[in-house]
Amino acid sequence: QVQLVESGGGLVQAGGSLRLSCAASGRTFSNYAMGWFRQAPGTEREFVAVISRSGSITYYANSVKGRFTISRDNAKNTVYLQMNSLKPEDTAVYYCAADPTSASLRVGRGDYWGQGTQVTVSS
Repeated sequence: QVQLVESGGGLVQAGGSLRLSCAASGRTFSNYAMGWFRQAPGTEREFVAVISRSGSITYYANSVKGRFTISRDNAKNTVYLQMNSLKPEDTAVYYCAADPTSASLRVGRGDYWGQGTQVTVSS
């Protein structure tokens, strides 16, 4: 089992920045690719970003490319999502997920999920 706990969400004005963190415990963190997803009210969960087990490969949804950066610190068992130039349409609950493969995360599948953290961007 892998336990994931997100933090760092909050209320920010459009154009502002937030950094989300996802702390993992349980199994060996570096054995898992990590991803961020989001879900706005009344919508399906959507993929945001994924990072490989080593951190050398990242992939982003077109809607966040150039504004968001995913990173990880395997020594701290933590994955981050730096969000800049935030827009009201970025408002959602953000979830992190873990899976042995990046490919699974990119299609929305993950073995383990956190409980989510709310991000609200005001206009």
